[in-house]
Amino acid sequence: MNDDKVSNEPCPIARSVAFAGDAWSLLILRDAHAGLARFDQFRKSLGIAPTMLTRRLATLTEEGLLEKRRYSEHPPREEYLLTVAGRDFLPVLFMIGEWGRQYRGGGNLVRFFDAENGTEIKAVAVDAVTGAKIGTRPIRTVMPDES
Repeated sequence: MNDDKVSNEPCPIARSVAFAGDAWSLLILRDAHAGLARFDQFRKSLGIAPTMLTRRLATLTEEGLLEKRRYSEHPPREEYLLTVAGRDFLPVLFMIGEWGRQYRGGGNLVRFFDAENGTEIKAVAVDAVTGAKIGTRPIRTVMPDES
């Protein structure tokens, strides 16, 4: 896949998967939402090669989902914190998780609960205009130069 070409596509799905569509990037974002922020924490959690982790963190930082912040001067160390765009990615992760629970489930799976009221979270994508669950109604795609 030519990431430069895809990142300029008019389709927002294509543009998004061009940088956040690989498993490592999604899992880094999952771990960042769970509170991990340091290189060694990500490496330990994911078992990812340091070079691969460096590349993914750089891409997520360049694309504005994470930001680097220095937490130690001697030796110089940085942590990676979620930006607004990174925090707004959580529902995407939950939708992927719900799909996985339904179609890739089996065995004991992690469950997610609302920390304030203790109820299990069941993610569903809903169209804000119609209130309909996405996937229950036909869709029509309109290119940017069409009316």
